[in-house]
Amino acid sequence: MIDINDLRDRPDVYKAASTNKGCAVDIDKLLSLDVQRRDFLQKLEAVRAERNEIAGKMKGGKPEPELVEQGKQLKVQLADLETQMAEIQTTYEAELHKVPNIPTEDTPIGDSEDENIILRTVGERPTFDFKPKPHWEMLQFIEQERAAKISGARFAFIQAGMAQMQMALMLWGMNQLSDEAVIEKIVNDAGLDVSTKPFVPMLHPMMMRTKAYESTARLKPDDVTFKLANDDLWLTGSSEHALCAYFKDDVIPATDLPVRFAGYNSAFRREVGSAGKDTRGILRVHHFNKLEMESFTDASTSYPEHEFLIAVQEYLMQQLGLPYQVMLKCTFDMGTPNARGVDIETWMPGQDLYRETHSADYMMDYQARGLKTKVSTAEGKEFAHTNDATALADRTLIAIMENYQQADGSVKVPEVLVPYMGGREVI
Repeated sequence: MIDINDLRDRPDVYKAASTNKGCAVDIDKLLSLDVQRRDFLQKLEAVRAERNEIAGKMKGGKPEPELVEQGKQLKVQLADLETQMAEIQTTYEAELHKVPNIPTEDTPIGDSEDENIILRTVGERPTFDFKPKPHWEMLQFIEQERAAKISGARFAFIQAGMAQMQMALMLWGMNQLSDEAVIEKIVNDAGLDVSTKPFVPMLHPMMMRTKAYESTARLKPDDVTFKLANDDLWLTGSSEHALCAYFKDDVIPATDLPVRFAGYNSAFRREVGSAGKDTRGILRVHHFNKLEMESFTDASTSYPEHEFLIAVQEYLMQQLGLPYQVMLKCTFDMGTPNARGVDIETWMPGQDLYRETHSADYMMDYQARGLKTKVSTAEGKEFAHTNDATALADRTLIAIMENYQQADGSVKVPEVLVPYMGGREVI
Protein backbone atom coordinates (compact mmCIF):
# COMPACT_ATOMS: atom_id res chain seq x y z
CA MET A 1 0.00 0.00 0.00
CA ILE A 2 1.28 3.48 -0.87
CA ASP A 3 1.66 6.49 1.43
CA ILE A 4 -1.45 8.65 0.94
CA ASN A 5 0.53 11.75 1.96
CA ASP A 6 2.96 11.14 -0.90
CA LEU A 7 0.05 10.63 -3.29
CA ARG A 8 -1.41 13.99 -2.27
CA ASP A 9 1.93 15.66 -2.99
CA ARG A 10 2.72 13.83 -6.25
CA PRO A 11 -0.52 12.70 -7.92
CA ASP A 12 0.95 12.93 -11.44
CA VAL A 13 3.75 10.51 -10.53
CA TYR A 14 1.22 7.92 -9.37
CA LYS A 15 -0.97 8.50 -12.41
CA ALA A 16 2.03 7.75 -14.64
CA ALA A 17 2.92 4.65 -12.62
CA SER A 18 -0.66 3.39 -12.87
CA THR A 19 -0.74 3.93 -16.61
CA ASN A 20 2.68 2.34 -17.20
CA LYS A 21 1.79 -0.71 -15.10
CA GLY A 22 -1.67 -1.07 -16.62
CA CYS A 23 -3.42 -0.65 -13.27
CA ALA A 24 -7.10 0.27 -13.37
CA VAL A 25 -7.22 2.97 -10.72
CA ASP A 26 -8.72 6.47 -10.78
CA ILE A 27 -6.30 8.69 -8.84
CA ASP A 28 -8.60 11.71 -8.93
CA LYS A 29 -11.46 9.63 -7.52
CA LEU A 30 -9.19 8.38 -4.75
CA LEU A 31 -8.09 11.92 -3.84
CA SER A 32 -11.73 13.01 -3.75
CA LEU A 33 -12.56 10.08 -1.46
CA ASP A 34 -9.62 11.05 0.73
CA VAL A 35 -11.00 14.59 1.16
CA GLN A 36 -14.49 13.21 1.85
CA ARG A 37 -13.09 10.74 4.36
CA ARG A 38 -11.17 13.40 6.28
CA ASP A 39 -14.17 15.75 6.33
CA PHE A 40 -16.41 13.01 7.67
CA LEU A 41 -13.82 12.07 10.26
CA GLN A 42 -13.80 15.65 11.54
CA LYS A 43 -17.60 15.64 11.79
CA LEU A 44 -17.54 12.29 13.53
CA GLU A 45 -14.99 13.43 16.09
CA ALA A 46 -16.93 16.64 16.73
CA VAL A 47 -20.16 14.72 17.42
CA ARG A 48 -18.31 12.21 19.63
CA ALA A 49 -16.79 15.07 21.63
CA GLU A 50 -20.18 16.73 22.02
CA ARG A 51 -21.80 13.46 23.12
CA ASN A 52 -19.02 12.84 25.65
CA GLU A 53 -19.55 16.33 27.02
CA ILE A 54 -23.30 15.71 27.44
CA ALA A 55 -22.58 12.35 29.09
CA GLY A 56 -20.30 14.10 31.55
CA LYS A 57 -23.00 16.59 32.47
CA MET A 58 -25.52 13.79 33.14
CA LYS A 59 -23.38 12.13 35.80
CA GLY A 60 -24.05 12.53 39.52
CA GLY A 61 -27.81 13.02 39.78
CA LYS A 62 -30.96 13.13 37.73
CA PRO A 63 -30.19 14.78 34.37
CA GLU A 64 -32.33 17.47 32.84
CA PRO A 65 -34.83 16.16 30.23
CA GLU A 66 -33.28 18.48 27.67
CA LEU A 67 -29.87 16.86 28.17
CA VAL A 68 -31.37 13.37 27.89
CA GLU A 69 -33.09 14.30 24.63
CA GLN A 70 -29.96 15.95 23.30
CA GLY A 71 -27.95 12.83 24.18
CA LYS A 72 -30.44 10.61 22.30
CA GLN A 73 -30.26 12.81 19.20
CA LEU A 74 -26.47 12.79 19.28
CA LYS A 75 -26.48 8.98 19.61
CA VAL A 76 -28.64 8.67 16.49
CA GLN A 77 -26.54 11.23 14.63
CA LEU A 78 -23.33 9.47 15.64
CA ALA A 79 -24.63 6.08 14.49
CA ASP A 80 -25.62 7.53 11.12
CA LEU A 81 -22.22 9.21 10.67
CA GLU A 82 -20.39 6.01 11.66
CA THR A 83 -22.36 4.03 9.05
CA GLN A 84 -21.55 6.56 6.36
CA MET A 85 -17.92 6.71 7.49
CA ALA A 86 -17.59 2.93 7.27
CA GLU A 87 -18.92 2.96 3.70
CA ILE A 88 -16.55 5.76 2.68
CA GLN A 89 -13.60 4.05 4.39
CA THR A 90 -14.30 0.74 2.63
CA THR A 91 -14.47 2.42 -0.78
CA TYR A 92 -11.41 4.51 -0.01
CA GLU A 93 -9.31 1.52 1.07
CA ALA A 94 -10.37 -0.50 -1.98
CA GLU A 95 -9.17 2.30 -4.28
CA LEU A 96 -6.00 2.88 -2.23
CA HIS A 97 -4.97 -0.78 -2.58
CA LYS A 98 -5.22 -0.49 -6.37
CA VAL A 99 -2.51 2.18 -6.55
CA PRO A 100 0.80 0.61 -7.62
CA ASN A 101 4.25 1.18 -6.25
CA ILE A 102 6.31 3.71 -8.19
CA PRO A 103 8.92 1.98 -10.39
CA THR A 104 12.58 2.79 -9.87
CA GLU A 105 14.22 5.19 -12.30
CA ASP A 106 16.06 2.41 -14.13
CA THR A 107 12.89 0.39 -14.76
CA PRO A 108 12.13 0.46 -18.49
CA ILE A 109 8.67 1.65 -19.50
CA GLY A 110 7.02 -0.86 -21.81
CA ASP A 111 3.77 -2.53 -22.73
CA SER A 112 5.07 -6.04 -23.44
CA GLU A 113 7.79 -8.45 -22.35
CA ASP A 114 9.76 -7.34 -25.41
CA GLU A 115 10.68 -4.16 -23.51
CA ASN A 116 12.51 -6.13 -20.80
CA ILE A 117 16.27 -5.50 -20.84
CA ILE A 118 18.95 -8.19 -20.68
CA LEU A 119 21.52 -7.02 -18.12
CA ARG A 120 23.99 -9.88 -18.58
CA THR A 121 24.33 -13.40 -19.92
CA VAL A 122 26.31 -15.92 -17.89
CA GLY A 123 27.57 -19.44 -18.63
CA GLU A 124 28.11 -21.51 -21.74
CA ARG A 125 25.25 -23.36 -23.36
CA PRO A 126 25.82 -27.12 -23.50
CA THR A 127 26.40 -28.84 -26.83
CA PHE A 128 24.95 -32.23 -27.73
CA ASP A 129 25.72 -34.88 -30.32
CA PHE A 130 22.01 -35.69 -30.37
CA LYS A 131 18.81 -33.64 -30.51
CA PRO A 132 18.03 -32.62 -26.91
CA LYS A 133 14.52 -33.28 -25.67
CA PRO A 134 12.23 -30.83 -23.92
CA HIS A 135 11.56 -32.02 -20.39
CA TRP A 136 7.95 -33.03 -21.11
CA GLU A 137 9.23 -35.76 -23.43
CA MET A 138 11.25 -37.35 -20.61
CA LEU A 139 8.36 -39.59 -19.66
CA GLN A 140 10.35 -41.63 -17.17
CA PHE A 141 10.48 -38.50 -14.99
CA ILE A 142 7.34 -36.51 -15.88
CA GLU A 143 3.89 -38.11 -16.12
CA GLN A 144 0.98 -35.82 -16.98
CA GLU A 145 -1.64 -38.13 -18.47
CA ARG A 146 -2.17 -40.09 -15.27
CA ALA A 147 -2.16 -36.87 -13.25
CA ALA A 148 -4.86 -35.47 -15.54
CA LYS A 149 -7.08 -38.48 -14.84
CA ILE A 150 -7.19 -37.73 -11.14
CA SER A 151 -6.60 -33.96 -10.93
CA GLY A 152 -7.22 -32.46 -14.37
CA ALA A 153 -4.99 -30.38 -16.61
CA ARG A 154 -1.83 -28.64 -15.39
CA PHE A 155 -0.86 -31.28 -12.86
CA ALA A 156 1.94 -33.82 -13.07
CA PHE A 157 3.69 -36.65 -11.31
CA ILE A 158 7.41 -36.03 -10.82
CA GLN A 159 8.71 -39.52 -10.40
CA ALA A 160 11.65 -41.90 -10.03
CA GLY A 161 15.09 -40.31 -9.65
CA MET A 162 13.73 -36.87 -10.51
CA ALA A 163 11.57 -36.89 -7.37
CA GLN A 164 14.70 -37.58 -5.35
CA MET A 165 16.56 -34.82 -7.18
CA GLN A 166 13.80 -32.35 -6.41
CA MET A 167 14.20 -33.04 -2.70
CA ALA A 168 17.99 -33.00 -2.99
CA LEU A 169 17.85 -29.64 -4.78
CA MET A 170 15.70 -28.04 -2.10
CA LEU A 171 17.74 -29.42 0.80
CA TRP A 172 21.00 -28.32 -0.85
CA GLY A 173 19.54 -24.85 -1.40
CA MET A 174 18.32 -24.59 2.18
CA ASN A 175 21.75 -25.60 3.48
CA GLN A 176 23.48 -23.04 1.26
CA LEU A 177 21.24 -20.21 2.39
CA SER A 178 21.62 -21.03 6.09
CA ASP A 179 25.44 -21.27 5.93
CA GLU A 180 27.06 -17.97 6.96
CA ALA A 181 30.33 -18.88 5.22
CA VAL A 182 28.46 -19.26 1.94
CA ILE A 183 26.62 -15.96 2.45
CA GLU A 184 29.91 -14.21 3.25
CA LYS A 185 31.44 -15.57 0.04
CA ILE A 186 28.47 -14.36 -2.03
CA VAL A 187 28.62 -10.89 -0.47
CA ASN A 188 32.40 -10.58 -0.98
CA ASP A 189 32.39 -11.96 -4.53
CA ALA A 190 29.63 -9.53 -5.51
CA GLY A 191 31.40 -6.59 -3.83
CA LEU A 192 28.32 -5.70 -1.79
CA ASP A 193 28.19 -3.72 1.44
CA VAL A 194 25.51 -5.77 3.18
CA SER A 195 25.24 -8.06 6.19
CA THR A 196 26.56 -11.62 5.93
CA LYS A 197 23.77 -12.86 8.16
CA PRO A 198 22.42 -16.22 6.94
CA PHE A 199 18.79 -17.09 6.21
CA VAL A 200 16.57 -18.73 8.81
CA PRO A 201 15.00 -21.94 7.37
CA MET A 202 11.20 -21.83 7.47
CA LEU A 203 8.32 -24.21 6.87
CA HIS A 204 5.25 -22.01 6.94
CA PRO A 205 1.46 -22.19 6.59
CA MET A 206 0.29 -22.79 3.03
CA MET A 207 -3.07 -21.13 3.67
CA MET A 208 -3.87 -17.54 4.58
CA ARG A 209 -6.97 -15.68 5.70
CA THR A 210 -8.39 -13.06 3.36
CA LYS A 211 -7.54 -10.00 5.44
CA ALA A 212 -3.95 -11.08 6.04
CA TYR A 213 -3.48 -12.07 2.40
CA GLU A 214 -4.90 -8.77 1.15
CA SER A 215 -2.47 -6.91 3.40
CA THR A 216 0.46 -8.42 1.51
CA ALA A 217 -0.76 -6.95 -1.81
CA ARG A 218 -0.33 -10.45 -3.28
CA LEU A 219 -3.90 -11.78 -3.24
CA LYS A 220 -5.20 -12.05 -6.81
CA PRO A 221 -8.54 -13.84 -6.66
CA ASP A 222 -9.55 -13.52 -10.30
CA ASP A 223 -6.85 -15.46 -12.10
CA VAL A 224 -4.23 -16.69 -9.66
CA THR A 225 -5.29 -17.79 -6.19
CA PHE A 226 -7.30 -20.84 -5.12
CA LYS A 227 -9.83 -20.35 -2.29
CA LEU A 228 -11.18 -23.05 0.00
CA ALA A 229 -14.93 -23.34 -0.46
CA ASN A 230 -15.99 -23.62 3.18
CA ASP A 231 -13.38 -21.52 4.97
CA ASP A 232 -11.92 -18.03 4.94
CA LEU A 233 -8.64 -19.46 3.65
CA TRP A 234 -6.65 -19.19 0.42
CA LEU A 235 -3.89 -21.49 -0.81
CA THR A 236 -0.67 -19.49 -1.06
CA GLY A 237 0.84 -18.92 -4.49
CA SER A 238 4.41 -18.66 -3.20
CA SER A 239 6.39 -18.80 0.04
CA GLU A 240 6.91 -15.05 0.28
CA HIS A 241 3.16 -14.49 0.61
CA ALA A 242 3.13 -16.04 4.08
CA LEU A 243 6.69 -15.07 4.99
CA CYS A 244 6.22 -11.34 4.39
CA ALA A 245 3.27 -11.44 6.80
CA TYR A 246 5.35 -13.01 9.60
CA PHE A 247 5.73 -9.63 11.35
CA LYS A 248 2.18 -8.40 10.70
CA ASP A 249 1.30 -5.67 13.24
CA ASP A 250 4.78 -6.06 14.80
CA VAL A 251 7.82 -3.86 15.34
CA ILE A 252 11.24 -5.35 14.47
CA PRO A 253 14.14 -4.07 16.60
CA ALA A 254 16.82 -2.40 14.48
CA THR A 255 19.40 -4.68 16.09
CA ASP A 256 17.69 -7.70 14.50
CA LEU A 257 18.01 -6.38 10.93
CA PRO A 258 18.27 -7.76 8.39
CA VAL A 259 15.82 -10.56 9.01
CA ARG A 260 16.20 -13.18 6.28
CA PHE A 261 13.94 -16.18 5.81
CA ALA A 262 14.35 -19.15 3.47
CA GLY A 263 10.93 -20.71 3.08
CA TYR A 264 10.01 -23.96 1.38
CA ASN A 265 6.46 -24.79 0.39
CA SER A 266 4.13 -26.28 -2.15
CA ALA A 267 2.60 -23.39 -4.10
CA PHE A 268 -0.78 -23.28 -5.84
CA ARG A 269 -1.84 -21.06 -8.76
CA ARG A 270 -4.91 -21.03 -10.95
CA GLU A 271 -3.00 -19.85 -14.06
CA VAL A 272 -6.27 -18.65 -15.62
CA GLY A 273 -4.47 -15.87 -17.47
CA SER A 274 -2.17 -18.37 -19.20
CA ALA A 275 -4.87 -20.45 -20.91
CA GLY A 276 -3.30 -22.42 -23.74
CA LYS A 277 0.28 -21.50 -22.77
CA ASP A 278 2.87 -24.07 -21.69
CA THR A 279 0.36 -26.87 -21.13
CA ARG A 280 3.07 -29.51 -21.54
CA GLY A 281 5.41 -30.40 -18.71
CA ILE A 282 5.77 -28.64 -15.36
CA LEU A 283 6.68 -25.09 -16.37
CA ARG A 284 3.21 -23.65 -15.74
CA VAL A 285 1.17 -25.89 -13.47
CA HIS A 286 -1.38 -25.49 -10.70
CA HIS A 287 0.87 -27.04 -8.05
CA PHE A 288 4.64 -26.77 -7.75
CA ASN A 289 7.41 -26.66 -5.16
CA LYS A 290 9.59 -23.69 -4.36
CA LEU A 291 12.33 -22.39 -2.07
CA GLU A 292 11.92 -18.66 -1.59
CA MET A 293 13.93 -15.89 0.08
CA GLU A 294 12.24 -13.13 2.07
CA SER A 295 14.06 -10.23 3.69
CA PHE A 296 13.18 -7.39 6.08
CA THR A 297 15.40 -4.30 6.30
CA ASP A 298 15.16 -0.59 6.95
CA ALA A 299 14.91 1.97 4.16
CA SER A 300 18.65 2.67 3.94
CA THR A 301 19.62 -0.94 3.23
CA SER A 302 16.68 -2.22 1.18
CA TYR A 303 18.09 -1.65 -2.32
CA PRO A 304 21.50 -3.23 -1.53
CA GLU A 305 19.50 -6.14 -0.10
CA HIS A 306 17.70 -6.45 -3.45
CA GLU A 307 21.08 -6.67 -5.19
CA PHE A 308 22.21 -9.23 -2.62
CA LEU A 309 19.25 -11.53 -3.28
CA ILE A 310 20.02 -11.43 -7.01
CA ALA A 311 23.64 -12.29 -6.21
CA VAL A 312 22.41 -15.29 -4.21
CA GLN A 313 20.33 -16.43 -7.16
CA GLU A 314 23.29 -16.16 -9.51
CA TYR A 315 25.54 -18.03 -7.10
CA LEU A 316 23.09 -20.94 -6.92
CA MET A 317 22.79 -21.06 -10.70
CA GLN A 318 26.56 -21.03 -11.17
CA GLN A 319 27.00 -23.77 -8.59
CA LEU A 320 24.49 -25.86 -10.53
CA GLY A 321 26.35 -25.15 -13.79
CA LEU A 322 23.29 -23.71 -15.54
CA PRO A 323 23.60 -20.99 -18.22
CA TYR A 324 21.30 -18.02 -17.67
CA GLN A 325 20.57 -14.39 -18.39
CA VAL A 326 19.56 -11.65 -15.97
CA MET A 327 16.58 -9.60 -17.13
CA LEU A 328 15.40 -6.20 -15.87
CA LYS A 329 11.63 -6.22 -16.16
CA CYS A 330 9.69 -3.37 -17.74
CA THR A 331 6.62 -1.75 -16.17
CA PHE A 332 4.23 -4.06 -18.06
CA ASP A 333 5.86 -7.18 -16.64
CA MET A 334 5.99 -6.00 -13.00
CA GLY A 335 3.54 -6.61 -10.20
CA THR A 336 1.57 -3.83 -8.56
CA PRO A 337 3.66 -3.80 -5.34
CA ASN A 338 7.05 -3.93 -7.09
CA ALA A 339 9.34 -0.93 -7.30
CA ARG A 340 11.79 -3.02 -9.35
CA GLY A 341 11.69 -6.52 -10.76
CA VAL A 342 14.49 -8.75 -12.04
CA ASP A 343 14.10 -12.18 -13.60
CA ILE A 344 16.64 -14.89 -14.22
CA GLU A 345 15.94 -16.83 -17.39
CA THR A 346 17.70 -20.16 -17.77
CA TRP A 347 18.72 -21.75 -21.06
CA MET A 348 16.50 -24.69 -22.00
CA PRO A 349 18.22 -26.62 -24.82
CA GLY A 350 15.24 -28.90 -25.43
CA GLN A 351 13.12 -25.80 -26.13
CA ASP A 352 15.95 -23.77 -27.73
CA LEU A 353 15.25 -20.66 -25.68
CA TYR A 354 15.67 -19.02 -22.29
CA ARG A 355 12.76 -19.45 -19.86
CA GLU A 356 12.04 -17.63 -16.60
CA THR A 357 13.08 -19.64 -13.56
CA HIS A 358 13.63 -16.94 -10.91
CA SER A 359 12.29 -13.54 -9.95
CA ALA A 360 13.52 -10.91 -7.50
CA ASP A 361 11.07 -8.27 -6.25
CA TYR A 362 12.10 -4.98 -4.65
CA MET A 363 9.09 -3.77 -2.64
CA MET A 364 10.39 -0.89 -0.53
CA ASP A 365 7.76 -0.18 2.19
CA TYR A 366 4.72 -1.00 0.02
CA GLN A 367 3.89 -4.33 1.69
CA ALA A 368 4.87 -3.21 5.17
CA ARG A 369 2.30 -0.40 5.11
CA GLY A 370 -0.52 -2.83 4.48
CA LEU A 371 0.86 -5.29 7.04
CA LYS A 372 1.67 -2.55 9.57
CA THR A 373 5.18 -3.95 9.97
CA LYS A 374 7.63 -1.43 11.38
CA VAL A 375 11.24 -1.27 12.47
CA SER A 376 12.54 0.68 15.45
CA THR A 377 15.36 3.09 14.74
CA ALA A 378 17.21 5.75 16.70
CA GLU A 379 14.80 8.30 15.20
CA GLY A 380 11.73 6.29 16.09
CA LYS A 381 9.55 3.78 14.28
CA GLU A 382 9.29 3.55 10.50
CA PHE A 383 7.80 1.09 8.07
CA ALA A 384 10.02 -1.85 7.23
CA HIS A 385 11.22 -2.56 3.69
CA THR A 386 10.75 -6.00 2.16
CA ASN A 387 12.44 -7.95 -0.61
CA ASP A 388 11.67 -11.39 -1.96
CA ALA A 389 13.35 -13.62 -4.52
CA THR A 390 13.20 -17.18 -5.80
CA ALA A 391 16.02 -19.40 -4.61
CA LEU A 392 15.08 -22.65 -6.36
CA ALA A 393 11.90 -24.12 -7.81
CA ASP A 394 10.60 -26.92 -9.98
CA ARG A 395 11.55 -24.74 -12.95
CA THR A 396 15.18 -25.14 -11.85
CA LEU A 397 14.56 -28.86 -12.03
CA ILE A 398 13.39 -28.43 -15.63
CA ALA A 399 16.65 -26.65 -16.46
CA ILE A 400 18.68 -29.48 -14.93
CA MET A 401 16.72 -32.09 -16.88
CA GLU A 402 17.25 -30.34 -20.20
CA ASN A 403 20.86 -29.20 -19.71
CA TYR A 404 22.14 -32.42 -18.14
CA GLN A 405 20.30 -34.94 -20.34
CA GLN A 406 22.22 -37.78 -21.99
CA ALA A 407 21.70 -39.58 -25.30
CA ASP A 408 20.34 -42.70 -23.57
CA GLY A 409 17.61 -40.69 -21.82
CA SER A 410 19.33 -40.49 -18.46
CA VAL A 411 20.19 -37.25 -16.68
CA LYS A 412 23.50 -36.43 -15.02
CA VAL A 413 23.29 -35.15 -11.49
CA PRO A 414 24.91 -31.71 -10.98
CA GLU A 415 28.11 -32.17 -8.99
CA VAL A 416 26.89 -30.18 -5.98
CA LEU A 417 23.82 -32.42 -5.67
CA VAL A 418 25.65 -35.76 -5.80
CA PRO A 419 26.17 -35.92 -2.00
CA TYR A 420 22.45 -35.22 -1.56
CA MET A 421 21.57 -38.06 -3.97
CA GLY A 422 23.35 -40.77 -2.00
CA GLY A 423 26.36 -40.52 -4.29
CA ARG A 424 24.38 -41.13 -7.49
CA GLU A 425 25.87 -39.32 -10.47
CA VAL A 426 23.28 -40.32 -13.06
CA ILE A 427 19.54 -40.98 -12.81
